[in-house]
Amino acid sequence: MRIPEFALDQWLNQYHFSANPPQFDFASSTGPHWTLAEMFSFLGDDERKRILETDVVYSSARGSANLRQAIAEMQGVSPDEIQVLTGASEALLILFFLAAEPGANVILPFPLFPSTAVSASLVGLEIRYYHLRRENNFRVDLDEIKKLADSKTRLLLVNSPHNPTGTTLSDSELLVIHDFAADRGITFVSDEVYHPIYHGQETSSAAILPRATVLGSFSKALSLSGLRIGWIVERDRERLDQYEQARGYFTISNAPVAEKVAVVALQNRKTILEQSKQVASANLKLLDEFFGKHENELGWVRPRGGMTAFPWLRSGENSREFCRAIAERGVLLAPGDCFGMPEHFRLGFGVSPEGFTTGLETISTYLNDHHASGIATAV
Repeated sequence: MRIPEFALDQWLNQYHFSANPPQFDFASSTGPHWTLAEMFSFLGDDERKRILETDVVYSSARGSANLRQAIAEMQGVSPDEIQVLTGASEALLILFFLAAEPGANVILPFPLFPSTAVSASLVGLEIRYYHLRRENNFRVDLDEIKKLADSKTRLLLVNSPHNPTGTTLSDSELLVIHDFAADRGITFVSDEVYHPIYHGQETSSAAILPRATVLGSFSKALSLSGLRIGWIVERDRERLDQYEQARGYFTISNAPVAEKVAVVALQNRKTILEQSKQVASANLKLLDEFFGKHENELGWVRPRGGMTAFPWLRSGENSREFCRAIAERGVLLAPGDCFGMPEHFRLGFGVSPEGFTTGLETISTYLNDHHASGIATAV
C-alpha cells in the first residue's frame, strides 16, 4: 500500500514552518489562537497547581470522566454516550474501519477535507460523492444523496458547517437525511467541528437526533487544535464498545494534561466561542466588501457557517500559481487543487483577529496590478 501525498498539509507546512512565513495566514481553517497561559488565566492558583502536578501517564481509553462529563453537558447527552479520541481525524478513521466490509460503500460530500476520502479509500471502501455545487450556492442536494445509497451503503457523512465551502444544513434538511439513513440501516455521521459558528440561520446539533453519530473537536470552533482532542457522541452501546477497542489499537489515549486543559476550555467555552464568532463575523463583513470590489476576477458564495470560504478564479485557471504569488507578498491561501477543485482556493477568515484588512489589501493590490492582462496571464 502506498499512502498518497497529503497535498494540503504539504502546502501549509512549507510556509508555516519556513524561515520567513507569510505575515497573514488566510489558509488555515481554525479560529484565533489561544496560549496555555491564557487557558491558565481562567483558573485559580490551586487549580493551576493541580494541573501542573498531573502524572505524565496514559489516560482512560474512553476519555477521562471529567472530560466526558463536560462534553456531555455541552452536547446535551449522557457522559456514557461520549468517546474521546485524538481529534475528529481518529474518529473518522475508526468509523471507516467499522464500515469496511467487502463491497461496502460510503457517501461523502465533495469537496471535503482531503484526508477524509483518503482514509476511507485506504481501508477499501468505495466512495460515492454528492456534490456541493457553486451554481447551487453549495447547497446539499437531498435527491442526489438518495440516489447514491444502496444495500451496500454503510455510512453517510454530512459536514455542517462545511469545510471548505462554509455551507450549512438546516434543521429540516438534517432530519430528512438522518431519517433516510436510519430507515435503511446506514450509519448517519454528522461532522460538527464548526458548530456553533453560524452567519445567519443556526442549525441544532444532530446530537438531538436518536440515530445520529456526531463528531466534535477542539480544533475548529473552539480554536484549540494543539490539544488534539475530539469526540464521538453515540447512543449505540455496541458501537461505543467498538470505538474503545479500536482506540486501543490506534492511539491508546490522550495525554492527561491535555484532557485537563480541555475541561478548562469547556468550562469557559462561552468566552472562547464568543471570540471565535466575533473575529469570524468581523472578517466576513470585510470579505463582503472585498469580493464586491473584485467580482470581475473572483467569484464566491458567502459562507453560512464556519470560518472558511471557497472562492474561485473566474478565469478558470488553476489557483496554485495565484496562491503562490500571493504568499510571496505575505498572505497565505490554500490552492483548490488540494481539494480536487483547482480553480478554487480556500480562504480562512477566523484565525486573524488583527491584520485581516491589511492582508485583503495586499490581495487587492495584486489583483489591481494585473487587472489589465487578466488573472489567466497574471499567474
